[in-house]
Amino acid sequence: MKIISTEIKNKVLSSMMQLLDSNRERILAANKKDLDLFNLEDQAMYDRLIVTNGKIDGMIASIKEVRSQEDPVSQTISTRVLDNGLEINNRTAPFGTILIIYESRPDVTIEAAVLAFKANNKIFLKGGKEALHSNTVLVELWHKALEENGLSKNYIQQLTMNRVETQEFLRNPSEKLDLIVPRGGERLINFVKEHAKCAVLVSGRGNNFLFVDKEANWEKSVKVIMNAKTEKISACNALDKILISSSIENYEQKLTDLYRLLKAKGVETLVDSNVNTVIKDAQPIKDDAIWKEEFLAMKCCLGSVASIEEAVEKINDNSGGHSATIMTSNKNTAMQFMDEVDCAAVYQNASTRFTDGGQMGVGAELAISTDKLHHRGPLGLKQLVTNKYYVFGDGQIRE
Repeated sequence: MKIISTEIKNKVLSSMMQLLDSNRERILAANKKDLDLFNLEDQAMYDRLIVTNGKIDGMIASIKEVRSQEDPVSQTISTRVLDNGLEINNRTAPFGTILIIYESRPDVTIEAAVLAFKANNKIFLKGGKEALHSNTVLVELWHKALEENGLSKNYIQQLTMNRVETQEFLRNPSEKLDLIVPRGGERLINFVKEHAKCAVLVSGRGNNFLFVDKEANWEKSVKVIMNAKTEKISACNALDKILISSSIENYEQKLTDLYRLLKAKGVETLVDSNVNTVIKDAQPIKDDAIWKEEFLAMKCCLGSVASIEEAVEKINDNSGGHSATIMTSNKNTAMQFMDEVDCAAVYQNASTRFTDGGQMGVGAELAISTDKLHHRGPLGLKQLVTNKYYVFGDGQIRE
């Protein structure tokens, strides 16, 4: 693959920032077409679909942030000279061609493309049909930015395919794919894994947990819970499951107060058998499989545990491997929780809503990876390269 200079890449990004700003009315008009066709009953997806001037500002800010970052390509990872004189350089290199499959969020059309392009990759954007008009306009603007700077529009391509066509594309792509990133639920992930013939990096479901330890500050705990659960239900970093230590002071009163507060905020709260003995009018959990479910709704599960070990086990058995929080003033307890919980991001005394590329300092994000290879957590610019060994010799042979 041809390596584009940093100067040219940054010129493309500057052009795109200007095009987004000058085409606001066109973008909003296209988004209105998508919204007019959308079923408003799915509030979480609607929140992800809608584009506002504020969101366009966010798209421009994401490009600006990536433009300011160091080019991740051809960076030296390590250098070594062997006794025989061979010089071995390990350097970063583009993946090649990336396919991302996602639903509903036109801003992904911006963030995924800017990251892939600055890292010198080509990208196929397979957005959901519900955002077709919005994504089409945004990709047309990308193409204009590329062509204004003498580059082929093939670097950023939109795919509009149904399920059968997508399945065939995964099996027989029009060009070699090097990485596929499915951003969606387990059905999408399993579909891609079944049919893909290259590496698949999973951007897993959320289903995030928060554990209130017996040494937690209760006021802070309530504040964090309400933010993580209600601030943005459509995000994969939203809170779904709450566990409370049965040893916390005034356990029954605090449990009752939290339940009533969640109910007052419109959160449907299901409770386990232990909590149900305290809050008798609450809706009980009838099937333990719900502990594995991501809600993306004003809904949560509230349970009681006797120890940190029980909390860790429940989280590791059920979470999506995305984010988990412990509320505690005990540093040792916090470190035990954070060391033992198997998630991409673990927190002490903070909302899971911070698991986000922008919040964690990587700028735009392609996805939140819940895989352990090749990277875990927000996929930013530095994570969209692989490596390559450059070996310089002078006729050496291996004997």
